[in-house]
Amino acid sequence: MKQNIVNKYSVPVPRYTSYPPANFFSPAYTTEQHRHAVVESNNREPSHISIYIHLPFCFQMCYYCGCNAFLLTDKTTASKYVEAVKKEMQMIFPMLSKDRKVSQIHYGGGTPTSYSFTVLKEINDLIFNEFDYIENPEIAIECHPGYMTEEYWATLPEIGFNRISIGVQDFNREVLKASRRKPSRLEIGEIIVRLHRQKVSVNLDFIYGLPLQTEASFAETIREAIDLKPERIVTFSYAHVPWVNPLQKKLEEVGLPTVTEKEKLFHTASGLLQEAGYRPIGLDHFVLPEDELYTAVQEKTLHRNFQGYCTRRTTGQVYAFGVTGISQLAASYSQNTKDIPTYISQIEKEELPVLKGYALNPEEQITREVISSLMCNNYVSWQEIATSFRTTPEKVKATLNYDEKNLTELEEDGLIDRDEESIRVRPEATPFVRNVAASLDKLMLHTDKQFSKPM
Repeated sequence: MKQNIVNKYSVPVPRYTSYPPANFFSPAYTTEQHRHAVVESNNREPSHISIYIHLPFCFQMCYYCGCNAFLLTDKTTASKYVEAVKKEMQMIFPMLSKDRKVSQIHYGGGTPTSYSFTVLKEINDLIFNEFDYIENPEIAIECHPGYMTEEYWATLPEIGFNRISIGVQDFNREVLKASRRKPSRLEIGEIIVRLHRQKVSVNLDFIYGLPLQTEASFAETIREAIDLKPERIVTFSYAHVPWVNPLQKKLEEVGLPTVTEKEKLFHTASGLLQEAGYRPIGLDHFVLPEDELYTAVQEKTLHRNFQGYCTRRTTGQVYAFGVTGISQLAASYSQNTKDIPTYISQIEKEELPVLKGYALNPEEQITREVISSLMCNNYVSWQEIATSFRTTPEKVKATLNYDEKNLTELEEDGLIDRDEESIRVRPEATPFVRNVAASLDKLMLHTDKQFSKPM
């Protein structure tokens, strides 16, 4: 894309992992509202259950991290925390209909693998013993390869995991050192071979926009990843949010790539991946052609929740456990407290640890579907949205900040194509799909919320 267009749209906009974004959640949302929403979710679609477990501890804090993570300094607290997570599950599970099936389990952090695989097995078994599953559910975990032994990798499939995301971030040792990221303990290629033997699908996760990355060095990293042939390769855009994590200021001391340099990193990686046969998915994923995510993209049915991209087959309403976990139900969100001692204390008192949340009104539920369609499929059909909500395309547009002038500008700048029936984000404009979504979002008209830049 032309440099003036890249500069124009490299402005703070929501990441839209949820709609509304999490910084719109309100502390006025109560525990009773969440309890009611959980019970009501049994009667809403999607009917499947998706479970997220947040294990926030890390052996070392990476400078780029924007997650709610804590340095593992006290094993007693870590032990009490995981017992609280299991107890929170035991508080919520009785509210869920046993006619419903689990379609996803996802462990995030922090570093979930900072716990022993024995602990992970205990949590998995708690879920396995409570619910039935869809055929071939997705049971996934994010792994930090810097600390994991051969035994640990071999045991993960044995205790139920069938998808593993390996947080490589970059193969360049100097980039990792500048970001305070420990490189893999074992050769990544050896790990993938062993996991494939155990019928486990592999994501390799990378970050572009880190200090010392160059177009040439990141291209070398992506070529190395391609040679390893994981099922999915993910290229996350580094989100510089030092107001969330002050440690990110350390990266400023080394120096971050410019907007222009960062765009080149992405487009070079994207070109190499597509030349190698990987297919682009959503904002930052690349998958092999036989992946069901690619089938969903072709059918324009790709979906996204807090677990990441998924299909309609595997998606579910999300029930989150642990600090900062966000439950994503049909008509509401609820986020747990961010403080570990407070979380443990509330659970020990058998209180749901709700910090804040958001109940979506009918108009916002329509807006959520529009933005989700754009973010997942680079496309929105006014008639399809209208049909799913039993309304008209005109009324769908009326719920949005549908502005002909704004849309014409996006079209003239080369971000979208459109007609009376739909909007389509151009392939080369995928990094700026967030800007297209934000242009339709009424909540963005008058807001003082802070967001990261797409580039």
